[in-house]
Amino acid sequence: MSVDSRFTHKIWNETELSKMVDGGIPFPMLTDAGGQIGTVYGVYEKAAGVNIRGRFIIDPDGVIQAMEVLTPSVGRNISETIRQVKAFQHVRETGEATPSGWEPGKPTLKPGPDLVGRVWEVWKPGR
Repeated sequence: MSVDSRFTHKIWNETELSKMVDGGIPFPMLTDAGGQIGTVYGVYEKAAGVNIRGRFIIDPDGVIQAMEVLTPSVGRNISETIRQVKAFQHVRETGEATPSGWEPGKPTLKPGPDLVGRVWEVWKPGR
């Protein structure tokens, strides 16, 4: 989502993104003309009339579970975003906790009193 028009998004997808992602991006880009949504999320720069780059992971209940705001000169990592979405989905489905860098199929943690002071025994990075 950006303050750019849908026409600007279309041209950007056709001339740039389709050369980086086969067929262009597989989802619609949304327009935030006037920065109303960006203002709600704290990423709209009124003086410049632009939204700062932000990433928000919002759960099905509408609760922000993660956010990241970067300056335009620093790129984002889509692989990390996808990993985090999968981790949030796993946590929501199972009630387990995912340790740092968790990937699907890797060990998780079962929160509870028995885990306190024993995380080091249960979770070993790299396994």
